[in-house]
Amino acid sequence: MSMFSAFGSRLPEYLADFSPHLSLSGIEEIDPEVRRVLEVAGDAALTKPWPELLASHYRDYVSSGNRARFEDRYFGRRLKLNDLVLAEWASGSGRYLDQIIDGIFLLCEESGWQLPAHNAYVRGGARLPLPRADRPIIDLFAAETAANLCVVRHLLKQQLDAVDPAIGLRIEEEVGRRILTPYLSEHFWWMGHGEERMNNWTAWITQNVLLSAFLLPTDQRIRRSVALKALGSLDAFVKDYADDGACEEGVVYYRHAALCMFGAMQILQQVGDGFIGALWSEPKIQNMAEFIRHMHVSKNYYINFADSSAVVPPCGTREYLFGKAVGSKALCSFAAADYRCDPDRLMPQEWNLWYRLQAAETHGEIMRTPAMTVVHEDVFLPGIGLMIARDGSYCLAAKAGSNGESHNHNDVGSFTVYKNGRPVLIDIGVETYTAKTFSPRRYEIWTMQSAFHNLPTFGDVMQQDGETFAAKQVEAVLGPDQASLTMELAEAYPTEAQLSRFTRRVSLFKGRFIELADRYECGRTPVLSLMTEQRPLVRRGLVTLPGLATLEISGGEMPTVEEIEIEDARLRKAWPARLYRTLVPVVGAELTIRIV
Repeated sequence: MSMFSAFGSRLPEYLADFSPHLSLSGIEEIDPEVRRVLEVAGDAALTKPWPELLASHYRDYVSSGNRARFEDRYFGRRLKLNDLVLAEWASGSGRYLDQIIDGIFLLCEESGWQLPAHNAYVRGGARLPLPRADRPIIDLFAAETAANLCVVRHLLKQQLDAVDPAIGLRIEEEVGRRILTPYLSEHFWWMGHGEERMNNWTAWITQNVLLSAFLLPTDQRIRRSVALKALGSLDAFVKDYADDGACEEGVVYYRHAALCMFGAMQILQQVGDGFIGALWSEPKIQNMAEFIRHMHVSKNYYINFADSSAVVPPCGTREYLFGKAVGSKALCSFAAADYRCDPDRLMPQEWNLWYRLQAAETHGEIMRTPAMTVVHEDVFLPGIGLMIARDGSYCLAAKAGSNGESHNHNDVGSFTVYKNGRPVLIDIGVETYTAKTFSPRRYEIWTMQSAFHNLPTFGDVMQQDGETFAAKQVEAVLGPDQASLTMELAEAYPTEAQLSRFTRRVSLFKGRFIELADRYECGRTPVLSLMTEQRPLVRRGLVTLPGLATLEISGGEMPTVEEIEIEDARLRKAWPARLYRTLVPVVGAELTIRIV
């Protein structure tokens, strides 16, 4: 389906410059408190040294697999520059300019803008130890670095030109050489190729290439070529979404996927004089916008699967603007409520300068948005096989799907439960990314394995990765008194599991309890894992989470509890220092658990 490319024939003859500003006529309209916060951050940035980036830092990834050591330095440079630029934009004082120019040239003199973890010329290819300056790679952060520099040039062009016009010219030269020329002359996998599956890279990079092409004084030939290629890539991106708009990469990647598609659409809409305007009312686009709202549980808890965390930073400006664009008052109100409660609403840790500019300029409007009660409806998203059901106490999520999804964990059939906004049964999420995370050894990582989800293991046999390992006969029923998801899971396991049948039904009996019903025909004894944040108390037939919930078990032997030490920094953002896995051996062919 050519949802976007169909509009290529409507491209106007003249494509305008892009302005990253919203409806403001000038900096004087910025809220005084926003101005103060930006200047305080800029003053703090003045006192911080520029992180050093050496060849040995870049090579560290290939030799050790560690991503964080290089990336802390790399993103530290960009965060410091963002703080300085926004402070100068807000104040017009000139006191940040010297360090801004230093930052611009530091970035322009990096040998490669792509991360070491992405330094390969083919999808999934071997990572090279050092970047080649003569053959740039466009990855997520090469494109984002270019976009940031172009926003800097736009915001401070007059001040930078007054120092030396060569500063802006250097940005133009580097972005042209590293981004625009290879974008138009080479094919990178994320651009899309036939039916090959895409992911967040496609929308994220396309957005930032568009920012670069239309913020710089590029000629009309380049602009038209970039716009047409971007439309094709956006088609390649949305083709992998079902009509329900669900993001198979999970709630964290919504912001890098659907929201970046929205960013690309904003740019195309403006520079092309509204030529894609009809797309805002497309049901799939509207459903992609609403996905984040459906996934919310309470406070910062969200339904998570794949490489997403259960604790996600609040929604804010970008979600609000997407809701506004597609006409969703519910999404606008939801995002505005989150924004108002978020002490980091101006996004101090955001790498993308355009997003931070949007937050600063939309602050007043969002703060004035009337509050409304947003009702979280029960939903079934067939594209990923996800059911979410709620009542006054419980939130139940159960996922069918397959183990061939982007950022997959082997979790077909797993489910999570919250009670009164607190986690009962959890999905742990993912540890800090390393070389192993996206390698053939991915499923050696414990958080990726079905044994550490709310699923059974058969002997020592867990689920297997791959699109063929999937749920079958999936049926969701959503009603006023009961919601349930039924699925056949035998084919999510390899033949070694000796499974001829494994039917799971997860149900919310509203106002009463949640029930899990597993039915087995197998040659090995199933042992069910139950993952919890809270230390459980166990006896035969009963698992208790004191002060929270009781799990009444029928068809199981005496449970045992394993304590899991959590040291990883990424996991610790969501969970305490210890998590728990309760193992329940199954007796016979049926296991039922009632959660009250």
